[in-house]
Amino acid sequence: METENEQQRDNLETKNQEQIDDQGTGTQKPEKIYDLQERLLAFARRIILMSKELPRIADYDGPRRQLINAATSVGANFEEADGALTKKDFINKLSISRKEAKETRYWLKVINGICSGERELTREIKEVEEIICILSSMLIKLGARKYR
Repeated sequence: METENEQQRDNLETKNQEQIDDQGTGTQKPEKIYDLQERLLAFARRIILMSKELPRIADYDGPRRQLINAATSVGANFEEADGALTKKDFINKLSISRKEAKETRYWLKVINGICSGERELTREIKEVEEIICILSSMLIKLGARKYR
């Protein structure tokens, strides 16, 4: 027999997985995913799908590659932080994840600027800005000197 907390956790995991599956499919605006690891995974998937929609011309190859590398690195470094053995290592990996999120924001703005008439990237830019705020808040609460 499951406890109430286990049932709530299972319900939240099911809801988060449904949201991940729905994102990028053109359905209604999905609710926020509150598990940061799953949110970063969903964000990386959306960026990869969005990058496939960019025109296949040489001018877009560099920014496309940089965007995908940075966006997928945010979640990868967060996963590494989750497995850190020391607080110092955790802060270091979290800092790298935040830097990659900032780089992702930069490349999204570059692509948004050159894709006039193409898909508007405001949703992705807003999402990465929220991710940056979350990671910054975590670093501040951990007492990372740089973010005080």
